[in-house]
Formats: sequence, C-alpha cells, structure tokens
Amino acid sequence: MTERSGRIVDMSSRSPDEDSQGIRPTSLENFVGQAELKEKLSIYIKAAKMRGEPLDHCLFYGPPGLGKTTLAGIIAREMQGQIRITSGPALERAGDLAAILSNLQPMDVLFIDEIHRLSSVVEEVLYPGMEDFSLDIIVGKGPMARNIRLTLPPFTLVGATTRLGLITSPLRARFGIVEQLNLYEPDELVEIVMRGAAFLGVDILQEGARLIAKRARGTPRIALRLLRRVRDVAEVGEHKIIDAKLACEALDMLGIDAAGLDECDRRYLRVLVNLFGGGPVGLSTLSAALQEESQTIEDIYEPFLIQKGLIERTPRGRKATGKAYSYLGVREPDAEFPQKRLGLVEDEEI
Repeated sequence: MTERSGRIVDMSSRSPDEDSQGIRPTSLENFVGQAELKEKLSIYIKAAKMRGEPLDHCLFYGPPGLGKTTLAGIIAREMQGQIRITSGPALERAGDLAAILSNLQPMDVLFIDEIHRLSSVVEEVLYPGMEDFSLDIIVGKGPMARNIRLTLPPFTLVGATTRLGLITSPLRARFGIVEQLNLYEPDELVEIVMRGAAFLGVDILQEGARLIAKRARGTPRIALRLLRRVRDVAEVGEHKIIDAKLACEALDMLGIDAAGLDECDRRYLRVLVNLFGGGPVGLSTLSAALQEESQTIEDIYEPFLIQKGLIERTPRGRKATGKAYSYLGVREPDAEFPQKRLGLVEDEEI
C-alpha cells in the first residue's frame, strides 16, 4: 500500500476541485511565475497569429503541479481554438489517437499529459500528424490492405512530461518549442495563494498567505491544496480571517513543517539515518523497510528530499547528508569509524 493518493504534498496527484477552471489563469498576463517562459510564449504566439499559422508544437517538462496543463489552455485560448486533453497511458491503440486527431478543428490544441508514456505504435501515427498535418490509416487486411492519407486541420500539439529523458529522440525532435518549468519563488506563490483565496471567498492576510507559500515546496498545486485545508480549519473554528498564527496551527496539524516536509518525508529520513546509519543503502532495501513500492519512493518521496539537499543518490545507494542529520537533530557519525555508525561497536571499544 502506498501513500501516493493520501499525501497532501503529493505534486503528482490531482483532485477534481483543483481542476476548477475558475481558479486557473486564462491568459499569459494573469499567469504568475515562469517569467522567461511567458515572455517567449508571448512572442511565439503573436508571431504565429500574425502569419495566420498554428503555434509550433510545444513540449513542457518539469516537476508536476507547475502549470503545464494551464499553459496548454492559455495557448488554446490565445490561438482562438479549443483544447482537447488526453494522456499517454490513455492512448493504448493507434485508433485512439486517430479518433482524436480526426476530430480536431483549425487552431485547436491537443494536450497530451505524460507524453513520455506513449507507446511506439501510437508515436508512429503521431509523426505525420505533427509534421505534415496528415493521418495515415490502413484500411482492410492482408493482400487487400491499403493506406489512406487524411488531411488534418492545422493544430498545435502540447506535450507535458516529468521525465524528458524518457521521450524518444524522434518525437522530441518534432517539437519546435521545448521549455522547462521551474519551481516557484515564495513571492510568486504568495500571489497565487491570494488569488486562490479571492476565488474561494476566503479572507486571508498577507502573512498567512506567505506562511502557506513557504511550506508549499515551490509548487502552485500544493499551495492551493494547503490553502483549502487551512480554509477548512478556519471555517470549523469559526475564524473569519486567516492570519499567520491560524495558518501555522493548521499546517502543523496537517504535519507540514517549516521546511515543507510531511510525516512521510520524516519517516524516510528516520529510517535512513536511524535504521541504516545514514546509508548508503539500496532502493530495494529502503522499499522493504518503508513498506512502499520502489517506484513510489523514487518518484514521490525522493525528488523533494534531493532538492532540499537532505539525501543524495550514489552508485552504492541512498545516503543522508549533513543537512538530514541537522534536520533530525542527530549527531552525524564519525566518518573514520563507519562500523560505529551502524551501532556495531560501543564508543569505548573504538
């Protein structure tokens, strides 16, 4: 059993209320953060509209929850088209993609989330659509089979991925715009929280929003999720305004500390430091100790811990850093006596 769906700070999970169109910005002007990317997209979109052409195919990569889907919706609106949303795992057969492509209208945007998980068969169908706006369909079977090429309306494909390295080179080469989304600064998250609070009808002070922003792991999705949970605490406690004190009490109750770590993160660090002496320890061993799947540990637990400098991945396995010991309030073991680190000998024996 994994914690993936239950963690409030899980960047990859998405709940229906977080997809509310009202809370998503609908233009580049209202989109907070990613200043360099916004400037580039503004120029690209304006140039494409001046030429009367669709925007070049875009590939956005980076951690989940940073606004890749939102940017796809903005591009569709700026190009005066509709957005069609699907995902790599959902396109199991070539016919699934062909059905979507054949129903596109001029200047529409096809957004494929987790595009790195497309099957090779589906990719082959996608190539002529991206390059020539055409679709090759095989009609019939055996000796009677023949190829029919259908013309597609000009459209823009927007792909999103958290793993750029898993996208095949031929597919990556067909994107004219490839951009990375970075984690947000606290000031940017404060603005996002304040905007979200206005949409939700929540009265929040600047210091309350800043406290939420600091514990949101640089991710708008998590910031808005924390805002909703703080709002719940405020409503039950009949507090009309969310200030720093109330936000701190609510987040502490949720187990989100000042560093943005939750109980799952702390459990990982305690197992690594207390049970395995800080490592290095293999992923499979950690998986058994935490009773979690290796993929969950690698994709959900570790990215943020690595970003915070609390652990490192070495050829021999995972290893706690000095920051991890400081965070846990544990004295870092003497590097000269690795056997002491594992508790195999007493101090006086060394």
